[in-house]
Amino acid sequence: MIYGLLFWEFFKIGLFAIGGGMVTIPFLFDLTKKYSWFTAEELTNMIAVSQSTPGPVGVNMATYAGFQTAGIWGGIIATFGVVLPSVIIVIWVSKLLSHYKNNPWVMEIMASIRPAVVALILLAGFELLKLSVTDWISAVFGVAFFLMVYFFKKSPIFYIILSAVLGIILKL
Repeated sequence: MIYGLLFWEFFKIGLFAIGGGMVTIPFLFDLTKKYSWFTAEELTNMIAVSQSTPGPVGVNMATYAGFQTAGIWGGIIATFGVVLPSVIIVIWVSKLLSHYKNNPWVMEIMASIRPAVVALILLAGFELLKLSVTDWISAVFGVAFFLMVYFFKKSPIFYIILSAVLGIILKL
């Protein structure tokens, strides 16, 4: 029963998470309210692990959440569930798009999806902000790193290593 439920929930996430892995975060927050599979705090750990491991974030998060819920088979089934809609849609759309790529309706539909994707990503960022900023120190670090990333444009690896070193030195 748990495997079927995992597959179905992650299939729905894969079907509606248009725009990349970060868009899956609001759906995963909904799962924390709907089931006792993992807590919102555990979800923040999943996000951290998914961000720091190779591969697509959404797939990594599905694997982690499935594993957290039902072990190895849960991870496999959740991953399959989140990936399957994309595989089906890409095959279907690639056949249609090559035939209708210059159709004004198709161009309009593709343009109209963009605001929804932006809204989902902003919602994910807001949810992460609420869970991540727990005191004034984390707020200062968040603002400082945002400004450094914005103005200095160094590699993300640099900022990850810098934040890890500062976290260890300051015992955060």
